[in-house]
Amino acid sequence: MSAASSLAGVRYGGLVRHADARGSFRELWRASAFAALTPAETGAHPGSEPAFVQANLSTSLPGVLRGLHYHRRQLDYWVVLSGRALVALVDVRPLLEGRGERAPVETRELAVDEWVVIPAGVAHGFLALEALELLYLVTNEFDNSDELGFAWDDPAVGVPWPAVAGTRDGRPILSDRDRSNPSLVDLVASLRERPGR
Repeated sequence: MSAASSLAGVRYGGLVRHADARGSFRELWRASAFAALTPAETGAHPGSEPAFVQANLSTSLPGVLRGLHYHRRQLDYWVVLSGRALVALVDVRPLLEGRGERAPVETRELAVDEWVVIPAGVAHGFLALEALELLYLVTNEFDNSDELGFAWDDPAVGVPWPAVAGTRDGRPILSDRDRSNPSLVDLVASLRERPGR
C-alpha cells in the first residue's frame, strides 16, 4: 500500500506483518511489487537501469537528528524497523531548476513498519522520537562526492522540528558533519558552480 505526498516522486506506505505466538514476519521489499526505478528519480544517467545496490541499518538514540542530507545520484527507500521518527523532506529540485525561490518542505511521523521512498534531489533527515532502527536501501553505493547536505535548522527552509526532551537546550543530538553543514542557499550556489555529475 502506498500513500500520496505533496513532493513529486515521494511515496509513503506500510508493511504487512504476519504474527503468531512464535514471533512475526514482514516482507521489507520485493522487486515485483515495487515500481520500476527510473533514471530521473534515482539521478542515474539516462538509458541506465537503476536498481538498489546497497542496504544500510541506522540506529539512533532518542533525540538524535540526522540530516538534512542531499544526493544528486541516489534514491533512498527507508523502512522503520523499531521506534518512531519525524522525517523531514525538502525538495531542492525547483531551486536548482530555477522554478522558485523556496524549497517545498514536508514532514511526517513514521512508526514501525512504515516506509518512505525519497527520490534524488529531495533532501532528507529524521529526528529519532524514540530509540530507532531504520533500514534503508539505496540505488548508489557510498560515494563521498554525492554526500551533500545543508543545515537542519536553516531558517530559510523552516523545517518544523520539535524541541527535544532530555537535552539542556531542547536541541537535537547532531554529528559534527550535520552541525557544520552550510545553508541551503550556499549549497545550491555551490551546486550551480559545479553542475556536473
